[in-house]
Amino acid sequence: MREIGLTELQVIKVLMAAFLGVLFTQSGLDKAFDYKENLDYFMGHFKDSPLRNMIGWLMPVITVLEISAGILSSIGAVLLFFKEENIAFAGNLLGALSVLALFFGQRVAKDYNGAAVLVPYFLLCVFGLYLYLA
Repeated sequence: MREIGLTELQVIKVLMAAFLGVLFTQSGLDKAFDYKENLDYFMGHFKDSPLRNMIGWLMPVITVLEISAGILSSIGAVLLFFKEENIAFAGNLLGALSVLALFFGQRVAKDYNGAAVLVPYFLLCVFGLYLYLA
């Protein structure tokens, strides 16, 4: 890895940031470009939950949060080559918050299988944060 000027830890951070960039940019843009379809899905998904009346404003919040996490992570992946970690860290942190928000919603909706699917993504985000903070 020394040939590209990065340590092994920096390579892991670049890969993490790139992965999170793809994950959250795609997820957020999917919500943005298919907004009506996603809104209808979430309205039905949460129809029997305490969140049912909040979907109209929660949907834009999670969409912006995911797109922001994706863009910051993507930009951060590039900046890590220049030893700048703050942007990638911010993207990773927003990604963790996005997954946590989605996990909360799935649990409130009693979609325990949907919540379980989010656990590996959350653990990946937490591991990424650990890499920056340790």
